[in-house]
Amino acid sequence: MTPPFAHEADVTSVRAALRSPRRLRVEVLGGLVVALALIPEAISFSIIAGVDPRVGLFASFTMAVTIAFVGGRPAMISAATGAVALVVAPVVRDHGLDHLIATVILGGVIQVVLGLLGVAKLMRFVPRSVMVGFVNALAILIFLAQVPHLLGVPWMVYPLVAVGIALIVLLPRVTTVVPAPLVAIVVLTVLTVAASIAVPTVGDEGKLPESLPSLLVPNVPFTLDTLTTIAPYALAMALVGLMESLMTAKLVDDVTDTHSPKTREAWGQGVANIVTGLFGGMGGCAMIGQTMINVKASGARTRISTFLAGTFLLVLVVGLGDIVAVIPMPALVAVMVMVSVGTMDWHSIRPATLRRMPRSETTVMLATVAVVVATSNLAIGVVVGVLVAMVMFARRVAHLTRVVDVAHPDADTRVYAVEGELFFASSNDLVTQFDYVGDPAHVVIDLSRSHIWDASTVAALDAITEKYAAKGKTVTITGLNDSSQERHDRLSGQLTGAH
Repeated sequence: MTPPFAHEADVTSVRAALRSPRRLRVEVLGGLVVALALIPEAISFSIIAGVDPRVGLFASFTMAVTIAFVGGRPAMISAATGAVALVVAPVVRDHGLDHLIATVILGGVIQVVLGLLGVAKLMRFVPRSVMVGFVNALAILIFLAQVPHLLGVPWMVYPLVAVGIALIVLLPRVTTVVPAPLVAIVVLTVLTVAASIAVPTVGDEGKLPESLPSLLVPNVPFTLDTLTTIAPYALAMALVGLMESLMTAKLVDDVTDTHSPKTREAWGQGVANIVTGLFGGMGGCAMIGQTMINVKASGARTRISTFLAGTFLLVLVVGLGDIVAVIPMPALVAVMVMVSVGTMDWHSIRPATLRRMPRSETTVMLATVAVVVATSNLAIGVVVGVLVAMVMFARRVAHLTRVVDVAHPDADTRVYAVEGELFFASSNDLVTQFDYVGDPAHVVIDLSRSHIWDASTVAALDAITEKYAAKGKTVTITGLNDSSQERHDRLSGQLTGAH
């Protein structure tokens, strides 16, 4: 849904939102809907990590509130996530909660360091096909996460979910004053309570906390042994969290047509995890589902909604836990199903689009989706997608390189022109494209229409020169641009043990 203020110059300005009752209402209601959607998710991720539900809920509160101040992407929601839960689960199982907290704090420190070192700049190497696969995989994962709530449940769950979806789809055609997901949650809650309909509720997911989180220091020995124990998990958590957060930030940039500083988002995630660990939370990163609820379903655009999502979450689970506990799960399932539908890039999978798209691009997109769905890990899927894209690109560029016989100035001279980019994938075949036996005494290789990118190409040119020399013939390489000439002069003759 396009926010009512999309035409304004700075839609991410907190000051402008505070001065506009209409925009402020959107931010407040968006934060409330996200808070309601965060509760069952945080409880579920706590179960995955093997900790008490309060650990996940407090992590979601501290992550959201902290990132609202230090993060780079306004309106993006960070909280406890399944990817981070999967990474840290072995720490809880093998070493206990205190080691988990120490891992989260160390992971946050690593994220701060990586952020300050400029790791966010690596996002420029993520191709569009990987981004499309990332989005589509997220949509599938969000939907699959709702399936357990639809299996082995009372039959009334299904009509309630259908009613919730209908409200979310149809209400915006009548009014956008109140977010449709919030209306669906309220209506279904009132309906199930008033009619005493027995369906699973939020309270069935786990016990809600009854007190506020408190500051603590993990009770672990500050020794090298502790560091070596938690460091691998902390590094994995930092990398997974950064990758998901930066990919989500890029997606929100596209959805909102606004730009955000990725370096700030990177170290901001680290600060949020450090704060979360100091309050006994399990750590987290950006949440695509709740972010899409905030920016697409609710139309929020500023840090206000992110801050209020965390604040409302704490108020709801601590102060209004009895009320929150009776919210029917079918209402939240309906919300998340529609989030998955809205997240999917349907254009990318239309037959007409697939026919028009190069096969390599489609392969990269499908590989990303398949790995993410198979592993339930967005970071692994993105890495695999980028690697597949690199291989496809290398193959495509390699086939564009060719050697052409362009001239015979005299009986003793033959001129070859090499066309295309020369790097490891293309230069490996370069050696086989010359007639070492039939060529005359002097051979000229013109590289004015190519470029030397790596040592593999210099080694290939050395091999060509040596093959001709073995038959008593000489080679002259011409046409090198400045960069290629410098690389060739520096490396030629230095790449084998014989020199």
